[in-house]
Amino acid sequence: MEIFSYLCTQICEKQVVNNNFVERKELELLSSITYPDDLRRLSVDELPQLCEELRRDIINELSVNPGHLASSLGVVELTTALHYVFNTPEDRIVWDVGHQAYGHKILTGRREQFSTNRKLGGLRPFPSPLESPYDSFVCGHASNSISAALGMAIAAKKTDKGGRHVVAVIGDGAMSGGLAFEGLNNVSSSPNDLLIILNDNDMSIDRAVGGMRQYLLNLNTNKTYNRIKFKMNRWLHSKGILNDARQNGLQRLSNAVKSAIAHQQNIFDGMNIRYFGPFDGHNVKELVRILSQLKDMEGPKLLHLHTKKGHGFAPAEKDVTTWHAPGKFDPETGERIVDRDPSKPQKYQDVFGHTLLELAEQNPRIVGVTPAMPTGCSMNIMMEAMPCRVFDVGIAEGHAVTFSAGMAKDGLQPFCNIYSAFAQRAYDNIIHDVAMLSLPVVLCLDRAGLVGEDGATHHGAFDLAALRPIPHLTICSPMDEHELRRLMYTAQLPGKGPFVIRYPRGGGVLKDWRCPLEEVPVGTGRKLRDGSDVAVLSIGPIGNDVVDAVDEINDRSVAHYDMRFLKPLDETILDEVGRKFSRIVTVENGVRDGGLGSAVVEWMNDHGYRPEVVRLGLPTDQFVEHGTVAELQQLVGLDKESISRAIRDNR
Repeated sequence: MEIFSYLCTQICEKQVVNNNFVERKELELLSSITYPDDLRRLSVDELPQLCEELRRDIINELSVNPGHLASSLGVVELTTALHYVFNTPEDRIVWDVGHQAYGHKILTGRREQFSTNRKLGGLRPFPSPLESPYDSFVCGHASNSISAALGMAIAAKKTDKGGRHVVAVIGDGAMSGGLAFEGLNNVSSSPNDLLIILNDNDMSIDRAVGGMRQYLLNLNTNKTYNRIKFKMNRWLHSKGILNDARQNGLQRLSNAVKSAIAHQQNIFDGMNIRYFGPFDGHNVKELVRILSQLKDMEGPKLLHLHTKKGHGFAPAEKDVTTWHAPGKFDPETGERIVDRDPSKPQKYQDVFGHTLLELAEQNPRIVGVTPAMPTGCSMNIMMEAMPCRVFDVGIAEGHAVTFSAGMAKDGLQPFCNIYSAFAQRAYDNIIHDVAMLSLPVVLCLDRAGLVGEDGATHHGAFDLAALRPIPHLTICSPMDEHELRRLMYTAQLPGKGPFVIRYPRGGGVLKDWRCPLEEVPVGTGRKLRDGSDVAVLSIGPIGNDVVDAVDEINDRSVAHYDMRFLKPLDETILDEVGRKFSRIVTVENGVRDGGLGSAVVEWMNDHGYRPEVVRLGLPTDQFVEHGTVAELQQLVGLDKESISRAIRDNR
């Protein structure tokens, strides 16, 4: 029995992944913590060990269940200190850029479930109040933490939660987003006790860019001054000398002294947001001391921390862009487990990147614009070859579009590449600054449709439906890599106006993706297969699944058309389909209402045709959660089998 018990114990201490046993190193302190209440029972001197264990746990888990590694490693000490000092979840911690929050999840009751992170039915990829009361707000997109946290801080003052502390944690380049500055402006003018923590790691996914990056690099307020100010502030409060009536005058005096010491004006102090820092964000004991002092200080304040993305794991520290989301890897050696199968098709984004450079070599007016995603969208290919013709504007999608419009207005040909879900943040800019003047901006929407494990905040679900009503836009989606190249070539030809090209995340379908660059007549589709009974109309790469489904049915009654353009629609094809078929199935990798299916129904109705139309797409009035693309396609009825079944049912 003793041998049996020993073996059971050994097995329980291992984690089974892909039929391999991965040893889990002893995590003495972390294993005793389920919720932050447990964390607060530790002594301050034990926190450095806990941080090392938490960091090791994140590395071990993500080595076999891929996710966002480097960002979470960079805030281990900050995460620990926040939950140690503040009474969460009663006190609110609002994370910005949720890929920082893995340590937060582990310390707030989800360690045992963390192996399900990003998996179908498992933990969500980013913090969400729908998952845990410790997640104060949704944070899949950047730059919203200050605004949301200010709202909570104001609500606390105006309700019976007056003793609640609210903390906004912003970093990973999110301070370059316009919403962050809008929030700061409101923080400076509204009575509140908000604490803003600037996690300054000089990074977003690629290296941070812009004036704010340089400002933060140069900002080096005297540490001795800060220590004196801490002590003086608390003494003045204790003596009743410092109150709200005197605060503004003393703050202005403080700003003047600080500017003299630092030899520069502090933008945050200039907005009457008391600035403290910069401090070492990896000294957990010092962080606890500072947070404890700031915790009950009245008025808005900003704590500036220097951290290192990927801290504590040498490979991630050396190459933070690759290790932002590295996939599977060996946690001991740091060797990434990469599928290098050369026979697989190129990723759509890589075809985009190579084609953009090819076009730019031919057309000197072409410039590239990306909001902080040069590597993700492969615009880094042109950036390396033509650095003066590519602009990374930081996490600022609205600016990226309007900046592109300004260049287009005066003769350049911008290719502005934005992930579909992030382009939602630039909707007004697309309408007001591009479409109204019919400016020749090529808006390339990467990661369109279902993206997989990043879930509801990152699916490119709404672009077709949202953009279709906007005047002057041409909207298209290539079925394969050859079509992508041809549409990119077409979009930069004179007189094409604003041109939207959407394509999905990941690999295409063609091993030989290179082809001649030829013009595609705008508003034309393709008949891929003739039939007599039911017509299937698809748009984009989902059409390849339709081809497989129709081939499986192997029935001459099924016709298939690749519409290629959502706007303008190919009316020749629609007229043929309306006259010939009484049953139509539309297929799109976007929200069902408002996209291709809706456009086809509207056109048929407007032209006197009355076919039965079945629309396949992402579900109506609900968000699709996370899982692999294949799992989600099956879940929403866009896999080959579901498409085949829909066609059979409508023959």
